[in-house]
Amino acid sequence: MKLLYHASPVPNLTELTPHVSNHGKPLVYLSDRRESVLVYLSNPVERHCKRTGFPHEGPFYKFASYGFSPEGLPVLEEYYPEAFADTFAGIPGWIYRAESGDCTPFEGIPGAFVSETPVKVAGREFVPDAYEAILQAEKEGLVLLRRYQSHSPEKLRWIGDMVKKEYQNAAKYPNYQDFLQAKFPHLL
Repeated sequence: MKLLYHASPVPNLTELTPHVSNHGKPLVYLSDRRESVLVYLSNPVERHCKRTGFPHEGPFYKFASYGFSPEGLPVLEEYYPEAFADTFAGIPGWIYRAESGDCTPFEGIPGAFVSETPVKVAGREFVPDAYEAILQAEKEGLVLLRRYQSHSPEKLRWIGDMVKKEYQNAAKYPNYQDFLQAKFPHLL
């Protein structure tokens, strides 16, 4: 069996239970790479709404600006200035370990696995600051960080186009629209 990882701000879990994400189906999401789950310690939309007092009920829309290099390394991108610190600095959380068991590979995301049924926790690690953990992973060559100021004009145009489309398509997610308006006021 393979060791898998899952990140959560919730302490002392003994079982990981399926939850509905942007994919619309209740699943437990895991990765075979610890550094790949660090981005799940904080959701920038949720953090923004809590900071601003935006009234919201139900799950928060997920926003993650990451992908993978051709070699399979996680690549985190800042889509607005200081987005990494804004999203992750000072955020504690837990990285849970589980055995692969009934988990199946998740198409399109390197090293990702899912389970439709609860997954038993085999161990856990406390992460006192998600931002510091991500910076450490960068130093160790386990993740690549692309800061906002390093983006080409073409990439910045792509980000602008993406944000505008996301905003238009998010009518059912006012928390996400509020986040986009706050972080990209020059575009909306």
